[in-house]
Amino acid sequence: MSTITTLPGAPFLHQENGQLFLEGVRLADLAAQYGTPLFAYSKASILAALSAYQKGLAGRKALICYALKANSHLAILQLLAKAGCGFDTVSQGEIMRALKAGAAADKIVFSGVGKTRAEMRYALEVGIHCFNVESIAELHVLSEVATDMGKTAPISIRVNPNVDAKTHPYISTGLKANKFGIAHEEALATYELAASLPGIAVKGIDCHIGSQITQIAPYLEAVDKVLDLVAAIEAKGITLEHIDFGGGLGIQYKDETPPAADALWAAILAKCDARGYGERGFVVEPGRSLVGNAGVCLTEVQYLKQGEEKNFCIVDAAMNDLPRPAMYEAYHHILPLQANAGAALAVYDVVGPVCESGDWLGRERSLAVQAGDVLAVCSAGAYCMSMASNYNTRGRAVEVLVDGKAVHIIRQRESYAAQMAGEILL
Repeated sequence: MSTITTLPGAPFLHQENGQLFLEGVRLADLAAQYGTPLFAYSKASILAALSAYQKGLAGRKALICYALKANSHLAILQLLAKAGCGFDTVSQGEIMRALKAGAAADKIVFSGVGKTRAEMRYALEVGIHCFNVESIAELHVLSEVATDMGKTAPISIRVNPNVDAKTHPYISTGLKANKFGIAHEEALATYELAASLPGIAVKGIDCHIGSQITQIAPYLEAVDKVLDLVAAIEAKGITLEHIDFGGGLGIQYKDETPPAADALWAAILAKCDARGYGERGFVVEPGRSLVGNAGVCLTEVQYLKQGEEKNFCIVDAAMNDLPRPAMYEAYHHILPLQANAGAALAVYDVVGPVCESGDWLGRERSLAVQAGDVLAVCSAGAYCMSMASNYNTRGRAVEVLVDGKAVHIIRQRESYAAQMAGEILL
C-alpha cells in the first residue's frame, strides 16, 4: 500500500467536491464523452513547466530543446514550438515530426548512438542546429557523408562523464557501462580527431547522465567534469561555442522532491559563472519534466477479482498503453475520478487485459471501486503514448488536450482497420 501527500500534476490536476479535474474540465465528463482508455494533457501544465526553464535561463544564450522521445504528439510539439522551444531528436522520424509541428530546423539537435547515413543526409539537407556525436565510428561516417554532399556538419561530442545519476539502471546514461557517448578519458583525443576531419565543424560539447534525476548533486558533478574538458579542449586551440548539459530532470510520481528547473539551472549557471564559462551558449534537453505530470490516463474498471493471495482490479488500460510499470517497475499514482460510497475499500493490484503477468499498472493500491468506475493514472504525460504499442492487437488510445475549460481532441482512437492497413495478405 502507498500514501501520497501531494497529487502529482497539481495544481492543474486537482479535486473539487470529490471530483477530479484537469484544469477546468471534469475528468468524468471526458471519460463519458470519449471513452477509455484516454490520455488527457494540460496545456497550462506544459507551459508552466517550460516557463521554469525559461526563467532559469533568462539573460543567457540558451536553446531549450524538448526531447521528443518523452511525448512526440504533433499538437504538443506545436505548442512547444510556438512557445520558442527547439527540439532534441534521435531519428529522422523525430526530425520530421518536429518540422511538421512548426519547428525551425536550426533549433533541432540530433542525438542517438545509431544514426544511419540516410538520416545524416536528411539532417544536413534540412539544416539542423547540431549533431550530438556518440562514437568515433559515427564521427568518421558523418565526415564522409557531409563531404560527399559538399556540406559541413556542425557537431558536439557527447561525453560520458561516469557520473551516477542515482536513477533506474535502464535510464542511467552517464556511467562507463552505458552505451552512450565517448569515455571522458578519450574525449580530448576525439575532439582533436574531429577538428582534423573534412566536413566537420566542432561547435560544442554534450553530456547527458540519465533520466528521472531528483537531485542537483549529480548534475553539478557532471558540470565540473565537462568544464574541465572544455578547458583542456580549448587549450588545444579548439573553440567550443556551446555547452549541452542534456536533460533528465525528474518529476514527482510518488513522494519524490526533484528540484525546480529554475533552481537547478541557477545552481548549474552559478558554477559555470564561477569558472568563467557563463557567457557561453547553453543547450538543455528537457523531456519528462515538461510533459510528465501534464498527462493522466483514464481507464475503466472492468472486473474485480479475488485471487488466493491477491485481489485484482482489472481495467481496460494495459501495458501497451502504459508500459513504464512493466518496463521499469515504475510507480504511478492511481485514484478514482470520484468517490464511490457504495464500494468497499480493499487492496488491489491494478492490472490490464494483456496476456502477460507483467501487465500491471499499480501494485497493492487501496481503492474503493466497483466495475464501471473510472480511474486516473497520474504522471502519464511522458513515456506512455510515445512507447505505446499494438500488442494483443489493441488500438492506441484517444488523446485530448485540455485548455482551461476547452477540450481539443488531438488523436482519434486507433481503429482495428487502421492497425492492419499496412499489412499484406499472401
